[in-house]
Amino acid sequence: MATKYAVILLGTLPLSALATADETPLNVVATIGMIADVAQEVGGECVNVEAMMGPGVDPHLYQASASDVALLRGAEHILYSGYSLEGQLGSVLENFSARTPTLAVAPASIDPTSLITAQDVYGVDPHLWMDVSLWAQTLPTLSDAFSEARPECATTIETNTERYQAQLLALHEWVKESIASIPEEQRILVTAHDAFSYFGRAYDIEVEGIQGISTETETGIADIRSMADSVVANNVPAVFIESTINPRTIQAVIDAARQRGHEVTIGGQLYSDAMGDEGTVDGTYMGMIYRNTQHIVEALGGSLAPLPKALDDWASEWQLAQ
Repeated sequence: MATKYAVILLGTLPLSALATADETPLNVVATIGMIADVAQEVGGECVNVEAMMGPGVDPHLYQASASDVALLRGAEHILYSGYSLEGQLGSVLENFSARTPTLAVAPASIDPTSLITAQDVYGVDPHLWMDVSLWAQTLPTLSDAFSEARPECATTIETNTERYQAQLLALHEWVKESIASIPEEQRILVTAHDAFSYFGRAYDIEVEGIQGISTETETGIADIRSMADSVVANNVPAVFIESTINPRTIQAVIDAARQRGHEVTIGGQLYSDAMGDEGTVDGTYMGMIYRNTQHIVEALGGSLAPLPKALDDWASEWQLAQ
């Protein structure tokens, strides 16, 4: 009876008085754009997600500012990738976890047997978003977290999750088909640092990075020479710069290959540890993968596959050729 009475009483109040904190969008802060964008797609209008790190920002080297700490203090939920990707930010996130729900998205979502191990301080390669089918596994984790925080939104969040999951799996198959069009002898991806191993494993392309997994490591003359030798020996037509890394190491490889009589070009700028500019397709997770694939395929002699029907709405939204 008490419950019925409460409902009747509330029904007599003006709508403005019915609003509660739980009916406002969940205030979420994510460290990197690849989590923030996926989280926003899952949560829709039920969440408001803000990324700490924007375009061109390297999470390996990132240090929290006073404004970041203020942003985290105002969050109802904090999301980060995990596996030491955020480097020096780790201790800050650990401190906040005592007062705010804080989720390491990748470890909570992805089976350890799917991880690529690394022979360095990382232990695990943290760049899991490069395999779209793996990153899609974060959706149920985010869906559960948001539905628990905003149970009145659970149905909407579930619908968003199913829609976005279908799009990601369609994108995964498109990338696989597009990369397969590159002649096998030219299917070698040379980048500034070792962020594309999951991409290489998922889409059957050999990957070579000048630096290691973390950009904190230094690139030496021996690294440049070794990469130039590989580029010449494999007759690689193009190498790639990254949006978060100074292009000087890639240029050094190009110069060293030229001295050996081999001409190699820059095939384009790839997004590795950050997405593109906000408000552009490159500033979304799906757009980041799409643009990377486009640059790689076109520079290495392949041809893009037609976008699948499941991506019609997305392609139309961003005015992409279908």
